[in-house]
Amino acid sequence: MSQGDISQGSRRDVLRALTAGSVVGVTGLAGCIGSPDEVGNGDDENFDTVQFGVLEPFTGAFTDLAEERHQGTELAIQQINESDEYDFTIEYDDYDTQLDPATATQRADQAVQSDGAQFLTGCISSSSALAINDFARENEVVYTPGAADVSITGEECNQYVFRFETSTAQIAEVMSQWTADELGDRIVYHIADYAYGDSVLEEVEARMESISDSYERVGVTRSDQGSNDFEAFISQISNESDEADALIVGMTGSDLATFLSQARSRGLQNEIPIVTTTGSFRSIRSGAGDGTYDIYSGVRYVPELETGDNQEFVEAYESEYDGDVPDNFSRVGYESVRMVANGIREAGSRNPTTVAETLSGMEHETIFGPNEFRECDQQASNPVWMGECVEPESGDLATVDLLEELSGADAAPDCAETGCDL
Repeated sequence: MSQGDISQGSRRDVLRALTAGSVVGVTGLAGCIGSPDEVGNGDDENFDTVQFGVLEPFTGAFTDLAEERHQGTELAIQQINESDEYDFTIEYDDYDTQLDPATATQRADQAVQSDGAQFLTGCISSSSALAINDFARENEVVYTPGAADVSITGEECNQYVFRFETSTAQIAEVMSQWTADELGDRIVYHIADYAYGDSVLEEVEARMESISDSYERVGVTRSDQGSNDFEAFISQISNESDEADALIVGMTGSDLATFLSQARSRGLQNEIPIVTTTGSFRSIRSGAGDGTYDIYSGVRYVPELETGDNQEFVEAYESEYDGDVPDNFSRVGYESVRMVANGIREAGSRNPTTVAETLSGMEHETIFGPNEFRECDQQASNPVWMGECVEPESGDLATVDLLEELSGADAAPDCAETGCDL
């Protein structure tokens, strides 16, 4: 096993041993594909294997999210390898990025230079994903990130990066509109002090300013990624609550779960409405318990959606993972692989440059229905929702009630405003 890999041999063996079975929602146009080419990144017309490198923070604060995304990735690979609609097999190795951009880059280099990967997927941390953005461009490999920072398909975009994860800009659009309409325009913020938190602050503030002439930023507090004591921040927010209409929290993972739990114990929800970017995630609702009751959140995905082939995806996921329910990162891993596989098939090549040219603007059938990586920034045109996390009728896990929906077209920023130059 290579350094940084997690049980890659056993996972490969499992995939190779799988026999043909039922396959859900695998779509696209048939390509002209046959036997393997010896040169992995060559303009090969005939091949039978494609190599992926799966980069995830399997250790650290995002471990649960990484495993969730990995399960979606594995399910997509399994379905593609079992399907008669694809005349190639995906092989893959896992690499632990450890929430560190330098480590992520080292693992990506290992995947491409040592293990022959032509396609990379993963990295939930925005800082790590941005590092792999650069690596993908320099090494001419297709990359599908799992992080939401706007610049990934904005100012830091490049022709090899395609994102199915919903960006912070898309979530900020529905959050800002709903918050201004329902709560008000005097906002206090708490963000994680790294790329993602900064992106939340910038995107929400820009939209609040465009919506309301009376918008006011009451205050901002910032905590280090991986923090576990938010008492001082909660006290400061509480002191400012009389002057603000809402608290917007730009965090995710165990940081957000811990923050919400501590905020609940202090009664902060009773002092000021709390609006989050990722509080609807199942892992957050599980980790924070009653800390997610009575908070609001932008929503990227819930398994109850009756869109596209989502219910087929949910059924297959639950069957494969002993009743586990898919959540946001599951669907990101799943569709990131499916859409790239469709591009490989349509291109009739595993050459990343050829596949990238094919993927840009190509329409796919997805769990959200018809979708595409927009030509202008290669961001998927995903719908978004505003939700409220409420106390369930039974059990402890908060229920997500959807309050408002924006279509993919309405949620996405205009191409001229993305900062992406392709």
